[in-house]
Amino acid sequence: MSFKDHFSSRSADYAAYRPTYPPELADYLAGLCETPDVALDVGCGNGQLSVLLAGRFASVLATDASARQIESAVPHERVTYRVAPAERSGLPERSVDLVTAAQAAHWFDLPAFYEEVRRVAKPGGVLALVTYGVIRADPDIDPVVQHFYKDVIGPYWPPERRHVEEGYRGFDFPFPELTPPDMDIAVSWRAADLIGYADTWSAVRAAEKALGREPIDAFARDLVAAWGDPERRRTIRFPLSFRIGRV
Repeated sequence: MSFKDHFSSRSADYAAYRPTYPPELADYLAGLCETPDVALDVGCGNGQLSVLLAGRFASVLATDASARQIESAVPHERVTYRVAPAERSGLPERSVDLVTAAQAAHWFDLPAFYEEVRRVAKPGGVLALVTYGVIRADPDIDPVVQHFYKDVIGPYWPPERRHVEEGYRGFDFPFPELTPPDMDIAVSWRAADLIGYADTWSAVRAAEKALGREPIDAFARDLVAAWGDPERRRTIRFPLSFRIGRV
């Protein structure tokens, strides 16, 4: 099965600039499991959530269809990385307590993925789909970010992006659903950090092929102008959305 690979070409930047998840997310997910022994993190990217889960689970298997992402993944003694599609983990039946997919499920063949979840999850195991949408910044810079996101590169977002913007609410989710507490990712970034993060967006890659680097370069200039001292750190928030259920 082929997959839409929007990220391998910039896997090092993805590792450097993508935000990390809050510790309370791993705490919450581990608390849902009768025994937090084995977690499977699917579409793991560079292991942002995988490493966090390793602090709460005895072992974590982290898979991604992109070999480049796995090469850039953060090592951890309790995380085993493997190149594998979301729909075929290679794990034994009824072997995992938790299956997660963070900022990745919108790329999957969901019916096939759900079948794989049913196969590998222990009875009463947990599936958690996690995503974060458009960032929230302070009024000085938010208009620049929103203009770039919606007006400049908006036409270049892949159709799957709408699922992220909807917080995965449009997904079919055939599992008894749980309601998690509100959470977000909060980072303290300089201007260069936000520019680097924006440069990992799949729409920027598509726009770059059509228009060259000028759109992202213009965004960088506009952002720095609005930011003031580019070394000043500003709080950027990423509201988290979930679909979490029992298998």
